[in-house]
Amino acid sequence: MSAASDSARTPKGLSRSQARLAAVQALYQMDLAETDLAAVIEEFKAHRLGGAADNGVDAGTGGEADPEHFAGVLRGVVRRQREIDPMIDRQLAQGWRLTRIDSILRAILRAGAFELIELSDVPPRVVISEYIDVAHRPIGIAYTLGTEPPADLGVGRGRAS
Repeated sequence: MSAASDSARTPKGLSRSQARLAAVQALYQMDLAETDLAAVIEEFKAHRLGGAADNGVDAGTGGEADPEHFAGVLRGVVRRQREIDPMIDRQLAQGWRLTRIDSILRAILRAGAFELIELSDVPPRVVISEYIDVAHRPIGIAYTLGTEPPADLGVGRGRAS
């Protein structure tokens, strides 16, 4: 990620990169375990939003995840999921449906789509770069499938500005 674009940190010195990674982890947990939104936010804020070691993943950014960005992404994805999912479906390669895609990749796509459509304080290129970085992390799709990140599915080619 480019330091000049988002600098990955909020003014408080908290990491949005870490928050994005934690949000994907939480969305994945919610998808698989059908965990309640409020319970997941509380669990992560209490036990998993510290430094990279607390997340169980070395995110490469260090520092604490921004809890407000984390919670905002989760709440936003849940609030707008009925709008986000069809948008993602339309961007997938022919023959692919969102329900067919691995749970981790669904979480990455939903979180990224939410930030792109609702959060105007971060340039689209930064959001895309950040979530591609998440996809390369051990919780990401590259680890899960042993393949390249989401671009393999024809997602969003030529759409970043």
